[in-house]
Parts: sequence; C-alpha cells; structure tokens
Amino acid sequence: MESAAPLKNRFQRLSLARRLMIGALLWSLLLVTGGVFAMTAVYRAEALNLLDDEHATTIQTLARAIRPLDDGTGRIEDLEDRHPPDPRFTVPLSGKYWMMVALDENAIHVADITSRSVFDETIKLPETITRQAFDNPGQFISVNGVGPAQEPARYTVQSTTYPERDNPVLLVAISDRTLTMAGVDRLRTILLVAMLALAGGTLLAMALALRYALRPLDRIQSDLTEIREGRQAALSGDYPAEVTPLSEELNKLLEHNRAVVSRARTHVGNLAHALKTPLAVLRNEATGESQLDDVVRRQSETMHSNVEHYLRRAQAAARAEALGVRTQVSEAADGLARVMNRLFEADGKTVRVDIADDLFVRTERQDLEEILGNLLDNACKWTTNEVIVRAGQAEDGMVLIQIDDDGPGLSESERAQAVKRGIRLDETAPGTGLGLSIVADITDMNGGTLTLEESPMGGLRASVRLRRA
Repeated sequence: MESAAPLKNRFQRLSLARRLMIGALLWSLLLVTGGVFAMTAVYRAEALNLLDDEHATTIQTLARAIRPLDDGTGRIEDLEDRHPPDPRFTVPLSGKYWMMVALDENAIHVADITSRSVFDETIKLPETITRQAFDNPGQFISVNGVGPAQEPARYTVQSTTYPERDNPVLLVAISDRTLTMAGVDRLRTILLVAMLALAGGTLLAMALALRYALRPLDRIQSDLTEIREGRQAALSGDYPAEVTPLSEELNKLLEHNRAVVSRARTHVGNLAHALKTPLAVLRNEATGESQLDDVVRRQSETMHSNVEHYLRRAQAAARAEALGVRTQVSEAADGLARVMNRLFEADGKTVRVDIADDLFVRTERQDLEEILGNLLDNACKWTTNEVIVRAGQAEDGMVLIQIDDDGPGLSESERAQAVKRGIRLDETAPGTGLGLSIVADITDMNGGTLTLEESPMGGLRASVRLRRA
C-alpha cells in the first residue's frame, strides 16, 4: 500500500489547474451526495407528515362513529353512517384501512372493528404502540409497520376514552406507504440527475475559466522559451495585475544575468591582459643560452599555454551561462570557410560548406566560431585537397555538425589522445596542442559533445553536437 509521503509529493507536483479541479470535484461530490440525501430525507418526512395529518382526520371521524356498550363485556359498536367517507375504505386491500380496538384495564385487546378494505385479512398492532397509546391518551402516535397485504404501511394510533366505559378505545388509521416511497425514490433520482448535471456543468465552466485565467502563465512560459532560444530579449506584452509583478521580476533577473556575464567577460579580459604582459616580458628577457634562460623560456611557454587554456574556458563558461543566445550555423561556417580558403589557397586546399540557412544553435557566435575555427584549422593542415562542412538535425533533436577531410586521418588510439590538453601527435606541425581540447571544453560547456571518427573521405571526421535553438 502506498504510504502517505509519496502521495503528498505526488499531489504537490500537480499543476494548479489540476489541484483546483480535484478540489472542486471533491466538493461537488460532497455537495451532490449531501444535497440529495438531505432533500430526500426532508421530502420523505413531509410525505409522512401528510399521511399523519390525513390519519388524524380519519381518527377524528372514527371517534364520532363509536357506540360504547356498558354490558360488562368491553365490546363496542360502530355507527356505519358515520364512517370516514373515503371510498377506498370499502375496497378490499386498497391500501387505506381503519380500525377500532377495545382494550381492558391491562391494555389487552378485547374486541375490534375494522374497515371493509381489510377484507378477510387481520391487522395486528405492535405491542409497543398499543402500550404507548394506552399510556398517553389523546395523543397521536405514528410508526411504520406492515399492512394487511404485507405491504409497507404507516400507522397512526390514538387512545380515546368515553364516559360510558371505564377502559379506552384505540382508534387506528393505516395507509400503504408504497406510493409515498416510490415518490421519494423518483425524487431522489431526479435530484441526483439534476445535481450531477449541475455539478458537471459547473466543473466544465470552471475548467474553461481556469484555462482562460491561466493563459497569461502559458504566455510567460512561451516567452521564456523564446528568450532561452534567443528569439527575444525580455518578457513583453500586457499581463494581468496578478502576473505583472512576476514578469517584471523575471525581466530584472534576465537583466541581472546579462550584467553578471558582462562583468565576467570584463574580468576575464583584465586577467588575460594582466597575465600575458608579465609572461611576454619573461620570454623576451630569457634570450640567453644559460640553463636558467632555458628553464624560464620553457616554463613561460607552459604558463602561457595554461593561461590561454583556462582563460578560454572561463570565457566559454561565462558565455554558456547567458540566456537567450542563438547563432546561425551557416553564417558562422561560411565566414570561417572564406578565411580558410584564402589562407590555404596557395596549397591547393579548399573548404566547402553545405549547411541550410534555417539551422540555429543555442551557443554564442564567439563560441561557435571558436569550435569551427579550431576544427577547420586542424582539418586544413592535414587534408590533401578538400574539407567539407555539413550540419543538420540529429535524431535526438540536437544539431550535428560534421567536418570531413581527405587527409591521412588518425587511428583509434590517436583519436583518443588528440582531445587531451597539450598533446601534439606531430611535433613538426605548428601549434600548441590545445585546439581540440579547447573545442571539447567549449562544446561540453554548451551542453554538447565532440567525437572523432574515420571520415568517408578517408581522413578524419570531427562531429560536434550542440543544442538546437
């Protein structure tokens, strides 16, 4: 059985609309159940009260239709011309009956007279109602019981005394409750259908009202998606008074985020300037042939490489945290391809770009150019004739950028080593060995991946996955 804590957590994760609808549904069920029960109970009570009032009239008529006998037997006689006028009392088992019961001093049944509607059946009064009526002369006492035809019946009894006799006479009026209960059942059905229809209509109206009332929150969600994907800079439009403070605070948060990123870039630039200048001085001063000069030169180069690497990582991290970035892939790739074609024109090497104009990534242009620039530079150094840049949407929704060359390529072990910082597979080629590691770092910070594999062109294929904007 599920514990209370998971149920509570599940309820807390429900949307506001669902919480309100569940609450309204529970309240509607309670209202329908309670309302039907209460109104049915009131109707039943009123219907029985009407029967009791009718019985009281019948008993009052019966009281004038008795002729007490003072012969010591306790018997009574009735005056037929004074019987209740309702014709149902003369129809056998019609559901309307009356009865006169003579009692002795111990409330024991001595004799009785019944209406013709009783026919050849018998009516047996419950002992409890007989004793209660005997002890409370003149009061009308009503109870439910069983009639002569074994139907559900309503009994009303009054104990009446006469000067001519010492012991009272019970006057009894009986009615079949079947029609009354059928009316109660019909009313219950009508009420249940009507109140369920009313509750259903109310819930439907509430659902439509909630959908309309919560529409501004959907607009905020849509606007935030547009901001995250770089299509707009801030929340815009008119919002209801309850939502306006939220939109204003979100805009302030977005502006604060931009300010933080801007300050981070400034600090990174200042740090780069502060570190590069002393390192350049050290390299320029260590021009001698002594062992100390050699150590200073090598350590300065190492420090310079580390500074370049970590400063670029810091810049990439600051840019990656910015909201609303959106860069066109074809535009960045075309610009870099033109530069590479001019640089390697003398070597007979060309770069060809095959990317649709409607492809965008959630990466700042500077980061995308850093990624493509390092990969194109590396591919152009090792290709024989041509480098091809392709891009499209992958099956997982990411943007897949592939750079193929027709050079010698790399083995599987060499591809694993190539992305490590400072690793140079060919010491005769120019470079610091940081290009692919920087690409891997920037790609990772932007929520993507870098993989190296064998190219269909025979050389190396660099595949970059970035989030689509």
